[in-house]
Amino acid sequence: MAADDSAEFPDSTKLTRTKRQWAREGRFLTGRVARPDSERLPPGQHLVRDWPVLDLGEQPEIALDKWELVVDGAVEHPVRLDWAQFHDQPQSQKTSDIHCVTTWSRYDNRWGGVATQDILDRVMPKADAHFVILHSYDRYTTNITLEDFASEDAIVAHSWEGQPLSREHGGPVRLIVPHLYLWKSAKWLKRIEFASRDAPGFWEVNGYHNRADPWKEQRYSDD
Repeated sequence: MAADDSAEFPDSTKLTRTKRQWAREGRFLTGRVARPDSERLPPGQHLVRDWPVLDLGEQPEIALDKWELVVDGAVEHPVRLDWAQFHDQPQSQKTSDIHCVTTWSRYDNRWGGVATQDILDRVMPKADAHFVILHSYDRYTTNITLEDFASEDAIVAHSWEGQPLSREHGGPVRLIVPHLYLWKSAKWLKRIEFASRDAPGFWEVNGYHNRADPWKEQRYSDD
């Protein structure tokens, strides 16, 4: 959701209130800067074996025969894919680490889905498309740059560890951009919008960083 839509989102969960407080306090910041090519665990993170479930109090249930993914905006060839058509796209397997702004990280997650680079090849962004706005079925949005969306390890995932992606973790389909904090990897993905102008989403207008690089500890906004 864009900044002027943020008030419409459910705002009653304890986690939401707590995370806003963390942003105001600068909680968990260490002041360190790490390099992803030399340090696997970003500053201020700790490893977990499970996969914690974090959301904004709503986990939409989307029947596969009703699910669709729209890819549009500043592209030459917008598409609208149902479940079968999505699976007809070139399928990829990726393995990556994930890092949550709440300080946990999990190594070696195995994803199945459609690589973002294959999506780019299909829709062909226009020359003025510099940003990607992710829209979810729960009305959440977040924003990333076209460069981040196009990264080699990014994937629109429908499976994790060889099993269908569970509802609690964003299934049927979510984005995974592993080199950014995980809030940028929108769950319950509904629409991928290419845009010439940036449009900060829910967390970005609530005190969190617009880019979200874990190795630079870009947890919170500088504003």
